[in-house]
Amino acid sequence: MRLWLAPLLLLCAWAGFACWSHGGAARAKGVVAAQAPFQHDLVDASPIAMAGFTLQPRATFDMDARLLSREDYQFDDLAPISPTDFALGWGRMSDNAVLHRIRISQSNRLYYWYSGHSDEPPIPRKEIENSSANMHMVPANADIAARMRDIRPGDVVHVKGMLVDVRRADGWRLTTSLVRDDDGPAGCEIVLVQALDQ
Repeated sequence: MRLWLAPLLLLCAWAGFACWSHGGAARAKGVVAAQAPFQHDLVDASPIAMAGFTLQPRATFDMDARLLSREDYQFDDLAPISPTDFALGWGRMSDNAVLHRIRISQSNRLYYWYSGHSDEPPIPRKEIENSSANMHMVPANADIAARMRDIRPGDVVHVKGMLVDVRRADGWRLTTSLVRDDDGPAGCEIVLVQALDQ
């Protein structure tokens, strides 16, 4: 009689984990993060040493956005200080009605989108590109790193910190984007996350 109970419990546990890990936490209708990220350029800011890297602050950064997708990294050059990329959306790229018609993925530190139901995206292509971005997240401390691990696609987050360029002692470097209307490998922001809230 009870033989069916164990498979049922396993199925429920698996479904709960799948829901938790793949998101959909924010189900509100309409735009849930209306404003574009705000930044203020910094001049002659002091560099920050972190885990064998030097971070050069370029601008303060403050945003509310919806997490569209996340990807964790362990083995690339940036992973020691940036273990996670967030693909984030604001404006109409935080609206379920739009997002349900767009497929989103991440790999190799980039974010990709395509219209899942037709060749025509639900909003203009330029608006999609200007209202979303793949960001390399650099937690400022262990508490921020723990909070980052709990964020799931669909969550609306408040991120505050700095956009930084990254340099390693052997000469390897990566430069942050400072604008929202670029794309491709040079179009990713590197965010030193100093505050993170849901």
